[in-house]
Amino acid sequence: MSPVLILVIIFLYFSFLLFIGWITGRKADSESFFIGNRKSPWLIVAIGMIGSSLSGVTFISVPGWVIDSQFSYMQMVLGYLVGYAVIAEVLLPLYYRLKLTSIYTYLENRFGHSSYKTGASFFLLSRTIGAAFRLFLVAMVLQFTVFDAWNVPFAVTVAITLLLIWLYTFRGGIKTIIWTDTMQTVFMLTAVILSVIYISRSMDLNFASLVDAVRENKSSRIFFFDNFNDQRHFVKQFLGGMFITIVMTGLDQDMMQKNMSIRRLSDAKKNIYTYSIAFVPVNLIFMVLGVLLLIYASFKGMALPDHADNLFPMIATQGGLGAAVSIFFILGLIAAAYSSADSALTALTTSFTVDILGRGGEKESVLKKVRFRVHIMFSFILMIVILVFRLINDQSVISALFTVAGYTYGPLLGMYSFGLFTRWKVKDRFVPAVAVISPLLCILLNIFSEELFWGYKFGFELLLVNGIITFLGMMLIRQRQPLEESGK
Repeated sequence: MSPVLILVIIFLYFSFLLFIGWITGRKADSESFFIGNRKSPWLIVAIGMIGSSLSGVTFISVPGWVIDSQFSYMQMVLGYLVGYAVIAEVLLPLYYRLKLTSIYTYLENRFGHSSYKTGASFFLLSRTIGAAFRLFLVAMVLQFTVFDAWNVPFAVTVAITLLLIWLYTFRGGIKTIIWTDTMQTVFMLTAVILSVIYISRSMDLNFASLVDAVRENKSSRIFFFDNFNDQRHFVKQFLGGMFITIVMTGLDQDMMQKNMSIRRLSDAKKNIYTYSIAFVPVNLIFMVLGVLLLIYASFKGMALPDHADNLFPMIATQGGLGAAVSIFFILGLIAAAYSSADSALTALTTSFTVDILGRGGEKESVLKKVRFRVHIMFSFILMIVILVFRLINDQSVISALFTVAGYTYGPLLGMYSFGLFTRWKVKDRFVPAVAVISPLLCILLNIFSEELFWGYKFGFELLLVNGIITFLGMMLIRQRQPLEESGK
């Protein structure tokens, strides 16, 4: 497929996004930007959150991940279901009761100013890294399929990618995001399903033979119980999935900002449960696509790429499947990447404006200028992180994303757990030190775990360990009397 055709497709796609941004951004104020005036339809939010959670990381990395990890990722998906139930029944009622704009305001009410700033700072760090990883993928594919032919530098590709996001989000914020994310989720899932259909047809597989081919392939194994030291062991994957969901959705301003834009708590719970149930078959389709890609590569005698992340792009653009699959791939990738990155940019702007600058209570005319500048600032920060990531990335992007999340989201898990499940106050000024020491200890544990624990290698359960260390650190700095005895 020619670079010109791809560019035309991208132009038409973003013209539609800009149109939605213009419609939803009219008469939008800061309340619209931050929480959508609390009028978002819950079903629309649920559909959009599927795309935000999957992202370009899932679109590219999960199909390629079956090379090394088989279907073990589905064990994490089962853990996600429990995590979403915790969010719906524990965290959402808390956020709605306190009527929060930023969820990290809870930490100030519970512990103090230093805890509040620490929680917000860890979110900003975590989401900046995560959004950069996701945007790196789409920029990399656009560079490969379009801009390399014209000798356009990668930095320019990244700048164009971020500019397009900024243009359709800077006015409406979350009010725009819930609609653009819904559209992009539909594009992404359509692209994956049609890719499965086209690849199956190219090998003369009907539905029954497709199911048999996937089931009989050695890469389709889901459950791993035999070796506890294996990172794919069910307990590790299930617990990792559960706690990753709690922190990367329930303790994440990006994802919760959409939930809190819904008027009623009951509707917000409907959103979470609908979205979580849909998440299982959606991820299974991605895994099926991964096996199909392996079967197709063998069928065509194609050598597997050095990096698993390149499996889907290679076959979609060079596998002889025709222009239709290439078009679906490009549209699906862009939709997946932008459905998470646009909301991330909005959430970063919200958190920095409200939590770090403390400007949430300003007059609308002043606040509009502040968030406009912050929006631009984070666009530049994301660009720098993407360029740095391109220099240092040497592993599967999805693995890198969850590894980083295990270090940066762990302190949030420990802080919220301590706040929700104990009545102790803490010496607030020491909380930042606890939050920094915890991930550093986890890094050391991860490096030396095989020597210290008889060959044990940490997987995604490292997030839970990180949270436990933070929780214990909070215990060490607790004050003598619990809340009810201190008069609060």
